[in-house]
Amino acid sequence: MIDPASPVPAERSAVSDAGAPDPGRRRFVVCGNNPLAYRLAAELASHPDREVTVIVRAAGARLGPLMAELPGIRMIEAAELNAAAFEAAEVDLAEALALTDQDDVANIHAALRAQEVNPGLRLVVRFFNMSLGYRIQELFPGSAVLSDSSTAAPAFVAAALGEVAPGSARLPGRPRRTVFVARRCDVAESRVVCGLADTTAEGGPLRLPDDQRSADLVLALAGDEGGRLRAGRRHRVNRRRHRGYRRRRRARRWTESVRLVFTRKLALAAVLLVALLGVGTVGFALLTEMSWPNAVYLTVLDAAGAAQPDLTMTVATKIVQSAITLIGIAIIPVVTAAVVDSLVTARLATASGLPGRISGHVVLVGLGNVGARVLSQLHELGVPMVAVDSDPAARGMSRARRLGVPVVIGDASKEDVLREAHLGQARTLVAVTDNDVTNLEAALHGRAMGAERSASGTSIGAELRVVLRLFDDDLARRVEQTFAIDVSRSVSFLAAPNFVAAMLQRQVLATIPVGRQVLLLAELPVQPGSALVGEPVGGIGVSGLSRVVAVQPRTAATLRLPPPADHRLAGGDRLVVVATRAGLTELSARAGRRV
Repeated sequence: MIDPASPVPAERSAVSDAGAPDPGRRRFVVCGNNPLAYRLAAELASHPDREVTVIVRAAGARLGPLMAELPGIRMIEAAELNAAAFEAAEVDLAEALALTDQDDVANIHAALRAQEVNPGLRLVVRFFNMSLGYRIQELFPGSAVLSDSSTAAPAFVAAALGEVAPGSARLPGRPRRTVFVARRCDVAESRVVCGLADTTAEGGPLRLPDDQRSADLVLALAGDEGGRLRAGRRHRVNRRRHRGYRRRRRARRWTESVRLVFTRKLALAAVLLVALLGVGTVGFALLTEMSWPNAVYLTVLDAAGAAQPDLTMTVATKIVQSAITLIGIAIIPVVTAAVVDSLVTARLATASGLPGRISGHVVLVGLGNVGARVLSQLHELGVPMVAVDSDPAARGMSRARRLGVPVVIGDASKEDVLREAHLGQARTLVAVTDNDVTNLEAALHGRAMGAERSASGTSIGAELRVVLRLFDDDLARRVEQTFAIDVSRSVSFLAAPNFVAAMLQRQVLATIPVGRQVLLLAELPVQPGSALVGEPVGGIGVSGLSRVVAVQPRTAATLRLPPPADHRLAGGDRLVVVATRAGLTELSARAGRRV
């Protein structure tokens, strides 16, 4: 590897010791130095028939050294994704190019440059603004525009609420059927297509177990005759519960606004005024023996400064009238000052976005790409939230303001910042910044506050649930076991299969998170002369790796679901399978496709 500190000519790039590409292998190019680029490069390079070139700005920064250690990786160092960098990576000979930076505009610019070098190149572009991305996709036929945050956010939302990650897919063939992920207890047994995982297994979720009846997470057939998606009973209950959260949140906002306006100062001024006016009323009634209504009438007029002099009154009555008039004149500016102070305090609190009294909410740490998506989805469900971010210009900050979500500006690794977000009264902490250390520190503070809450016997509800974003899968597993973290997720791990599938032109119908791993629901054609020709469908799947969900014979337009176990495959048949990434690669090889 060339020293990253050495000068690199602007018109050329530094190339790793992997040497020149092998012309006999399929070539792919990945641009970026981030977790998604790392996962994508590792997955593509896992097959010996592929040549993977990675273009990074600085080989010694971020994940560059880790990518350089991956077998089968050729690394190019370039300060800019220009024509020289693409020529050094031999993009003109590549099948596909992935642009994984978080800058949408920079990715568009790089895609246009790459297309000039290789007009037939298949582009896979990472986008945050998908409305713009879909329009840009029209400029690059056959290419894909994907959002890693959109792919991963539903898994974090489901983990925060303790629910199954939403996922559904339309199957090919006729009739068009829809399948979705559900708990076995939430769907009729006749609707279960196959078991996906036993999430209660010791040591973590057991994916695609031999005994499908032991799987509590299943793939189910949705809808009735019209194929409409039918949610399970628990999903409907949760939707009603979240609507209740939304109504209670609106009521809380009104209560909080009233509480901010009517502060303690204003309340004391009002009590003092009423007490003095009461004393004056009693004085008039007793000294002049007038009726109580007349006494109240005179008191109000005198307090407003409308007292009329009457020399015939007794000395005591004159003293009472004079005192009331002076008190009225003095108390008006006091009340005015208290009202102004209350209004200014309320306005400043609203402008700052700081949360008032709140409990049973979700504390969302991080308003970057993923945090912004999680914020929107939780808001749509009506879940009360408080967001925390150290960057006032974070991508999701304006969205939080627009949706009326309170935001605490500060370092979430500091306990006092989390207390300002009322984490001690929250039901869930979701830490999704792009810094593992910050996420871990926030999670540990959350665990400590949860322990304090349990020790104090407060009736907030269930124990604080902690959902954590970590890049390193081994660290995530150990953190879960050691610190009793409920759920840990890796955005790049969840999103990478979609990007890999787009690079390889696989037809992945859905990505199903299971713990920290994923299962892929994919369509797989059987090529004539492949190893699967003549094999019975029942003998194709491998325990823990793959399972056939449906089959469409080449001579039929209808999809057979479930597939007949004794059906022998022929060239041109199409399979729908649910598999791990390794299982899909193995099945693709046996089906005769180049993978």
